[in-house]
Parts: sequence; structure tokens; C-alpha cells
Amino acid sequence: MNLNDHILLWNHVFIKILDVRKNSLAPGERIRNYLLPASAYLYMVDGTAVVGMDQQRYIVEGFHIVHGGKLANVNIKTDSGLVYYMILYKAILALPCRMDIQHLMENERPFQDQYSLIPTNPLVMYQYIRTLEGEWEQSTKLAKLHAKTLFHQWVYALLSDLYGQSIQPYKPDVVTRAIEYMSKHLHEPVALDVMAKELECSAGHISRLFKQKMNISPIQYLGQRRVERAAHLLIYTGATLQQIAEQVGYPDAHSLSRSFKKIKGCSPIRYKKNQNRGQKEQKYASGVNHDQDLPGFTREIALQPLYPQLYNDIDYQYHKVDGGELFMQGKFNMTALTMMLCLSLLLGACSSPSQSTSGSQSETKPTAVQTSNSKTEEGKSSVQAETRTVSTIRGDVVISANPQRVASDQYMGYLLKLGVIPVGVRTFMLNEAWIEKSGIPADVISGIEDLGGEFPMNLEKLVALEPDLIIGSIDKNIEDYEKIATTVFLPYWEGESTSGPLAKLRRISEVFGKEKEAEEWISSYEQKVEEAKKQIAGVVKEGETVSIVQVANKSLYVLAAEGGNYGSSTIYEMLKLPPTEQALNMEEGFVNISLEVLPEYMGDHIFVYGSWDEGANEVLNSEVWKLLPAVQKGQVYPYGSFGDKGDEFVMEDPFSLELQLDTIVNIMVEAKE
Repeated sequence: MNLNDHILLWNHVFIKILDVRKNSLAPGERIRNYLLPASAYLYMVDGTAVVGMDQQRYIVEGFHIVHGGKLANVNIKTDSGLVYYMILYKAILALPCRMDIQHLMENERPFQDQYSLIPTNPLVMYQYIRTLEGEWEQSTKLAKLHAKTLFHQWVYALLSDLYGQSIQPYKPDVVTRAIEYMSKHLHEPVALDVMAKELECSAGHISRLFKQKMNISPIQYLGQRRVERAAHLLIYTGATLQQIAEQVGYPDAHSLSRSFKKIKGCSPIRYKKNQNRGQKEQKYASGVNHDQDLPGFTREIALQPLYPQLYNDIDYQYHKVDGGELFMQGKFNMTALTMMLCLSLLLGACSSPSQSTSGSQSETKPTAVQTSNSKTEEGKSSVQAETRTVSTIRGDVVISANPQRVASDQYMGYLLKLGVIPVGVRTFMLNEAWIEKSGIPADVISGIEDLGGEFPMNLEKLVALEPDLIIGSIDKNIEDYEKIATTVFLPYWEGESTSGPLAKLRRISEVFGKEKEAEEWISSYEQKVEEAKKQIAGVVKEGETVSIVQVANKSLYVLAAEGGNYGSSTIYEMLKLPPTEQALNMEEGFVNISLEVLPEYMGDHIFVYGSWDEGANEVLNSEVWKLLPAVQKGQVYPYGSFGDKGDEFVMEDPFSLELQLDTIVNIMVEAKE
């Protein structure tokens, strides 16, 4: 920002002096990683030093002023010794004021700027700050007022120097500061508004900048960091799930498990078993004995991390290490596959007929299906493969009109309902609870390749399957998939919410040109829903409301009217049971609450998911729970269980929706009788 805007803000802010102190460092003494608790001026009056502030370095000698904002990381190194003053202050915008002033304060944040200067009149500045320190140390109100007056005189002289020396402040990166803050407070509850307050900006400002730079919201990033840390602790320590949850900022094991499953694609326990098994297989295959001297190629492998980064572009080359020759074989196989693919494309290009230069040029139209034909010399028609253009949030993707080998990291139930049998999916989907009740032949499920329990899918296995289409549900995995085959990105989770299950089915049907099949199932399902509404009529009377809670591991979650999971779409969106005002106003798909505020969220009827699971009794046997009007009237409907495998309420595919509808209706009909 320009200096005039800076001065403008100084004329509109209220200044609160937090501390004034004089410090000294002996020769060779250092200050390491000191986070400024507020905006600060450092006035060096004697000695030389190197002052580091975040990524900036200032060499100071004699009189020198350095300014930094709250949470700036300060490091000072001196060989000769150093004497300096520090003024900690906070600038608060005085309201009401013009919108342009508020905009400047929010977006420019000059009191967070970093800069250094040698004052034009160093002794005048020295006299100001020395007197200021003396007044600050007195306890009288008049002395504090004088201290504030002296500080404004200090600032006036400093701004004059800034203007005269044409110094351009360095603006610290808010996103970097936010990441550092989250890393430091990973083991604590971190609320976006609290973090914004610490960084002296609004939550909306942080979110906008974070999404621009990281393509993800701050809370999503924090969740990923916590799960990655939890995964590390699972593998390399013997800590319990509850201990790990507390270490990475979750109130309990259930909260961690929920986030872990969403991000990693499997439960923490299953993840640990899979990783331990993979480690044992790797050691057995490589024949590595760490107690002996290792040959050259084995030492190279041994120096690699046990678990390379999940999203490494060439991660699939290192899944199995069988010794020097087989270690290179992974690379050779990938190279061979790439060469074969390139050769196929080249031959195809050479054999295709050249474009005619006569006649009018064909017009390209954004149609769903484009077909091209060519005739052989004998006059026989040879039809080339049809293609379909699919619109995604990452742009248009041209795919085969009738893909035969589909791999997907989500959506198996949706695909099967549309008659698309995938060649490979993640482990979790092959164990979904609805499969046993779906009527799908066991040999169909057994014929689907297990592509691992994590995101992204096992890339080595994925290459071997030679898919002609990959469905990816997490943005950061798409580039990995695109290196293997044509990929369509269909996000499953959007923040902490999920789009409606019928909307998901329609999205997937558009990819395969099966809109008709999707609408036929939706029409049939909606008829069942209407029949179900008649069966449960009168259970929830006019004017009454419905709440859905999850209880397990001593935790409470209230599900939102939109974007929730675990049966909320069936209860709220399909059966149209009336939600509470709180459920309607939730920004995300759920909210984690304490037992004390439970009555504020509860309606006249309560559906309880997980009431038979471990830890649920802590809630269900509490006095707060027992005093709820719905509980006293017997208008509570327990259903579902987290368990090891979960049940039909974990997913929202058509098979699960059909089972959910039957379960909820049966519970309510029994209550009605």
C-alpha cells in the first residue's frame, strides 16, 4: 500500500500500548524463534546484530528501527552485544467509519507490515522512546496518557522517515502465517475465527487467501494435517487411538476416526493393519537384514522413508522392493507401458485418413457425443470409437462413449445400480455393508480388483488394469490418475458437506450416458418414498420437529438438514421430516456439541445413530439426556451402528438408500403401533 493510505489508517485507529521494555543481549547471545505477541517496534540503540523476521534478514548497526506484525518469527544474533527497546502495541479501527477505510484495514493490514530504517534524527527518536519507557513504568493514569502521546510523536517521526526515504514495507504472507499457527496449535482445538483474531484479520479474508493459494479451505487443510500426523503416530508409536486423537487436536477417538476415514478412505485400525502388513511384505520381499552390512543397491533403498509421501507422482514405482533387479523392474514396466502407448497413438495417427481440404470446413459443436466414420477402399464402413464430452469443475473431458474398464475411488454402488461393473475400486467399497443385502452375485464383487484402502488408489495396480476411464473424487489425486488414463473428477465431499445422493447419481449417469436408467430408478425410489410417507403419517405431528444425533466414544454430533450423512438425507430430504431451526442453519453437514448445550439442538423427535456403540451410554445415561422432552415422551428412534464394518447408513448410493428407507420406516411404524 502507499504511504498516504498508511497515514490515513493511523488517523482512524485507536492505539493500545501493550508494553514498553528495554532489553540487552550479551556478546554471542541469541534470541531464537520468538513470536511477536502483537505489532512491535524494535529500536536498536547500541551494538550490531543480524535480525531475522520470518524470511527477511536485516543487518543492524547502531541506531536502527525494525517493525513487525503479530506472530512474526523473530531471531536475533549478535557477536558484539546489543541494546534495544521494544514497543508492543495494537491498532484497533475506530467504528463507525467509511467503508473504504474498513477495506484498507482488512486487505492492506499495514500494522502487520515488516520494514527497517535508520532514523534521520536518531537521538530525537531515542529521547522519545526513553521517556516513553519511563512513563510506561509508572502506574498513574496521567503517566499512561503521556506515554500514548509520546508514542504518537514517535510514530509521526517514523512515518516522516518512511516517506522521506521511500521505504516500501514487506507484507508477510497471511497463508504462511496461518499454516505456522495451525502447525503450532495442531494438538489444540483451532477455530477459524480464533485464528483470524490472532492473525488480526477476518475469517473470510483468511479463507479467500487460503483457497486462492492452496486450493483448499483452512479447516480442510487443518484436517488433512491432523490426519497425516495421526497416521504417522499410528504406525510409529504404540499409542492408543484416544491418545493419538488428543495429540492431534480431536476431542476423542470417534472424531478422529470419522475424519480419518473420510480423508484416508479407511478406519485408523484398518490403516494400521494394512501398513504393518505392507511393511512386513516389503521386508520379506527385499530380504533386508538391518543388522548386517547392506550391498549398495539395498542401502539406497534402506535410506528411503519407510512410507513415501502418499501423493508422489511416481509413487507406484516403489510400492514393492524385491532387490536391485526387481526394483528397476517397476521403472522398466512403466517405461515399456508408456512406449507402447506412444507407439499405439503413432500408428493410429499414421493409419487415420487425412482431412479433406475440399468442401466446407466442418463446424465443431459442443454436443454430448461426437461420432466420426471412415470408409475403406472396398466401400465397407469402419466406425471409429465414439466419444463423449463430459463437463466437470476442472473443465471438459473427452471420454469414450462406452467405457468398458472403469476404475473408481468412490461411487461403486452408484455404478453398479447403473449397470456399470468397475474393474477396480478401493478396499473400503468392497466391504460395504449393503453388498450382502443387494442381491448382486458374489462372483461380480469378487471380480472387482482391490486397489488399496487409501487415496489415491494403488497406482501400480491401476496401471496393470489398463482402465479406459478413472473416476476420482479428491482433487489432489486427479493428476496422478490422469497420467494413467482419461479421468473424470466428481467430488464426493464439498467441505464438511456432501451433495445429495440423487444429485450424485445424476452426475454419474451423465458421464456414462445413462440418464434414462438413473431417472427410472429415481422415479421408482420416489414412489417408494411416497408410500413410506403414508405409512409413517401421524408419528411426527404438525408443528413438531426432528433432530438426528450421533453418539459414540463419549461424543455428540448433530446432523444438518442438508449435506449431512448417516441417514440424514433419507430422514430430512426424502421423507421430508421437519428439521429444527439449528439443523437448517448449519453451514456444514454436522456440528460437534457438548452435552451441556444438547437441549438447544433437540427437536420433538430424536433419531439416534450409534446408540449401541461403545461410549454411547455416557450420553444416553446422563441426566441431561433423560430430561429431554423427546426422551420423556418416548419419541426417540435408535438406529444404525458404526461398528468395524458399518451399516447401510455409511454410504448414500441407491442400494444404501433403499435399505435406509426400509429401516427408518420400520422403526417409525413400530413406534406408531
